[in-house]
Amino acid sequence: MRNRLSKKDEIARFIKLSDDEAAGLDIAAAKLHVSITPHFFNLIDPENVNCPIRRQVVPTCSEGDILDYEDNDPVGEEGSMVVPGLVHRYPDRVLLLVTDRCGSYCRYCTRSRLVSNAQGYGFHPQVEKSLDYIKSHTEIRDVLLSGGDPLLLSDSKLSSILTALADISHVEFVRIGSRLPVFLPQRITSGLLDSLNAHPNLWMSIHVNHPTECTVELKDACNKLSKSGIPLGNQSVLLRGINDDIETMKSLIHRLLMMKVKPYYLYQCDLVPGSSHLRTPVAKGIEIIKGLRGSTTGYAIPQFVIDAPGGGGKIPLNPNYVESSTDDLWVLKNFEGKSFYYQSV
Repeated sequence: MRNRLSKKDEIARFIKLSDDEAAGLDIAAAKLHVSITPHFFNLIDPENVNCPIRRQVVPTCSEGDILDYEDNDPVGEEGSMVVPGLVHRYPDRVLLLVTDRCGSYCRYCTRSRLVSNAQGYGFHPQVEKSLDYIKSHTEIRDVLLSGGDPLLLSDSKLSSILTALADISHVEFVRIGSRLPVFLPQRITSGLLDSLNAHPNLWMSIHVNHPTECTVELKDACNKLSKSGIPLGNQSVLLRGINDDIETMKSLIHRLLMMKVKPYYLYQCDLVPGSSHLRTPVAKGIEIIKGLRGSTTGYAIPQFVIDAPGGGGKIPLNPNYVESSTDDLWVLKNFEGKSFYYQSV
């Protein structure tokens, strides 16, 4: 973490910055800080300004292009924040934000307003009050730890939170959302694994967007987690020029399965201010899912979703496989475009 690259002159020592990138690094300090771990930086092609790894973490001046419909809180978390750092949007589950720091900062981050504190948000999670709220709301059966990145907490701090959640009888399982296995796979130590065992039913969602990120180090980290009994899923964001074609996505999801990671969600990029250069048309995501269906195992196909602006939650989007229907007859189209009839009564 101490060796992360954060300043323009540091980055320029290793890659030749384009004028666009140099301008982006000048404006990033007021939007979302730049920090790139050595592990992730070494995946960048220094000769290619369109490198899919590079475009995720090196800003461009396009981040200064703010559209009218973009929002600092693009999925409406603030309106459901019952305690500072605790979002209760869905009836039976909560999102517990435990830090505003990440290993590296993705330029499309949905919490750009909060993480790195570049915008002066001043995030101060109130974990004890959040735990009290969870204790008093017996309908909560699922807690997601996120941030920032929860794996940046010390082993002891993480263990204390997981132990406290394990002591709440109505919390059936806990999830951690983390990109640290991708940015800093060395973080998956025996000490961390011991801390994660503080909760008996812990799951983890990692965040991999491109097959180049599927390194030997990430595979080793995922193997350590899965051998510790932690089921793994992956959440990707659909990004223009990075993973918005069928072959790239197929390569990614196949590599994930080889690492025992289930492709879980494919997110349409949120309406984060200054992210329009990374967003794709919604139709592109549906096209990719349609192209994957039938050409690979169902285990590999993520659910394409939009996290609705204003706090509407995740809305699944799928290709239309229903040609017509009545009460007792459905006309269905398969992945080859052939029609089939299903009598339902």
